[in-house]
Amino acid sequence: MCGIAGIVYKDKKLHCAGNDMTNMLHQLQHRGPDSAGYSIYGGTGLKDDEYILKIQVKEQPRLLETVKDTINFVTPIQSDEVLPSVGDSFIYKCKVQLNNFSELKPLISTVDTIDDVIVINGSQDFEMIKDVGSVLDIAKRYNVREVKGTHAIGHTRFSTESGVDRYHAHPFETYIVKDVSVVHNGQITNYWNIRDPLERKGHVFETFNDTECLVHYIADKLDTGYSLEEALEQSVEDMDGPFSYIIGTPNGIGIAKDKLGLRPGVMAETDDVFAIASEEVSLREVVDTQNIEQISPGEVMVYEI
Repeated sequence: MCGIAGIVYKDKKLHCAGNDMTNMLHQLQHRGPDSAGYSIYGGTGLKDDEYILKIQVKEQPRLLETVKDTINFVTPIQSDEVLPSVGDSFIYKCKVQLNNFSELKPLISTVDTIDDVIVINGSQDFEMIKDVGSVLDIAKRYNVREVKGTHAIGHTRFSTESGVDRYHAHPFETYIVKDVSVVHNGQITNYWNIRDPLERKGHVFETFNDTECLVHYIADKLDTGYSLEEALEQSVEDMDGPFSYIIGTPNGIGIAKDKLGLRPGVMAETDDVFAIASEEVSLREVVDTQNIEQISPGEVMVYEI
């Protein structure tokens, strides 16, 4: 049992997305006490050739210098900062310039070869924030309430099939298509039937988490010409098990629910906002309306700005 939420501001302007998503996720804390995370889109202010890396680095002498040297060998670091965290590691955040998106994954793979270092994410149009602990603790730790955005998705996690750590927290992303991320509640029971064809096509998986498989599946469909709605519809046909999930892209969000409707989902819309969540109590943090609808079994919906 996990909690998922998404919000889109219809005017395409920057809003207090971090604050709103924190409030929504806090109301879903009972669904997932292990970890929480956000993808907040539209507020990074990066240029077309700029990317942000967030890297988990263990507290060891000179390890951070090794990380910096490795990145600088590929491309000069434009700016950086260290984000205090919990446990025996911290988050190193840096901005780099790349000639094109295809250079991002090789850079991440190079950094990942360093012992006791793991890249949490690399992105251009969204800020990913995720960690173990409660929603409110994470929001305070990373100053999430101050993060602006045009739309956002979020997650509270109750682990059922993989480790409880920062890397396995949702959202997950892939580097097949730029800035696509996913939050997921449920299980993909035909996981290997989905993963095997993707691996044969060259997809590289870092975990055995079914959410990673899900984001690879959607990114693969988008990369081969599917619209987001078509990709979501096909996922409902191809995937077995109880699931509901939200996809975030630079253009908006999409949601899909399994054919039997075994995972909850509700949505609401006003003149200003479109919002979706696992439970109504979460929606009421951002939408003042009585017109809350259940997401039907097998239903998909896309809201783009």
